[in-house]
Amino acid sequence: MSKRQVSRLCGEIDERVAAFLHRPLKGGWSNLWLDATYIKVPGGGRIVSVAAIVAVAVEPSEAEVFWDEFLRSLADRGLRGTRLVVADDHKWLKAAVAKVRDATVQRCRVHFMRNALACAGKKDRPSVTAAHRAAFDLDTLAASKDRWAKLIDAFEQRHPKLAERMLRAEQDVLAYMGFPRQRRTKLHSTRSSTSTRR
Repeated sequence: MSKRQVSRLCGEIDERVAAFLHRPLKGGWSNLWLDATYIKVPGGGRIVSVAAIVAVAVEPSEAEVFWDEFLRSLADRGLRGTRLVVADDHKWLKAAVAKVRDATVQRCRVHFMRNALACAGKKDRPSVTAAHRAAFDLDTLAASKDRWAKLIDAFEQRHPKLAERMLRAEQDVLAYMGFPRQRRTKLHSTRSSTSTRR
């Protein structure tokens, strides 16, 4: 295949990708999952690390200005009705969601548990996991919050860093509990899904 053919094919692919990334978003999307993974790409004559935002964007970082522009671009393309944004714990994303969308942010439970377990000794990790699971599996938000408070008290002495982390994360980690029970398994983590249509 000649260089000219390769260039033509790459140009056609670029056009199709651009059309896909900028297509209108129709209908109501009550939940939005946002996640990023860092990848190495050529840039400025060297290899640099950039955040590849799930589905549509590559940016140098996950700073508030990026999230603000990204969320506005989704709104400009027609994204409507978002009530819950499920993401990792990014203060910039939370700030952008507060500015751009009238939605609650659910901190990814999987990422939270990784961070929580890092605050416990290796032999305590199974019991810490089971204790959290018990709080996550309750029927109501009020019951989960009550169990959460008891866990914080229980961990305070032996694992103070874990107790502090739980105290700071409670609202974000338990946000999904305010939604119907049948939908919760899809709402608590960025690992659960990619988007849910109303």
